[in-house]
Amino acid sequence: MLNLLRAPIGKAIAPLGRSLAQAGVSPDMITVAGTVGATVSALVCYPRGYFFAGTLLIWAFVMFDMVDGAVARAGGRGSRFGAVLDSSCDRIADAAVFGTLAWWFARHDQPSLLAAALLCLVLGSLTSYIKARAEGAGFTCNVGIAERTERLIIVLVGTGLTGWPFGVPYVQAGALWLLVAASAVTVVQRLATVWQQSRAQPA
Repeated sequence: MLNLLRAPIGKAIAPLGRSLAQAGVSPDMITVAGTVGATVSALVCYPRGYFFAGTLLIWAFVMFDMVDGAVARAGGRGSRFGAVLDSSCDRIADAAVFGTLAWWFARHDQPSLLAAALLCLVLGSLTSYIKARAEGAGFTCNVGIAERTERLIIVLVGTGLTGWPFGVPYVQAGALWLLVAASAVTVVQRLATVWQQSRAQPA
């Protein structure tokens, strides 16, 4: 849904990508740094209930995901390994976000939100797995109402507004259950897309 924004954002950060590439920074270094930063931010902030501060830090490091692509394009250093590393690191950061939220809910006796966080974690991983497996089998699978960017926006906005100084009630619960529904729809959309392509292929 937000893929239309990638082109203008990519143009905006292209100068930064060129500067980093000229300084000898590799895309893989940025990928790893962003993942470590987002993971540590989630582990430190969310289990302590620092939802707003944690959200700001996590979002800042998640944005590295676009910077590494800009550096790769500027320096001509894109690689298949880099693509695999980037996708793997995305899963680590996502697991840190939902895992630490689940940890908070478990410690504060909120079973419904614990279930929502765990469902988001499982469905998000399944969404990414279906796409990777489909592409490995020769299909295309660029569909879904809740790709990674949308999932992060929903959970981070909902969580950030729950923390100080906002303290908006029910917004985190609403965001998580919305994300459960959107992720489930995305799983169905991707499976249906692959099924249609497989039916169109000659036996």
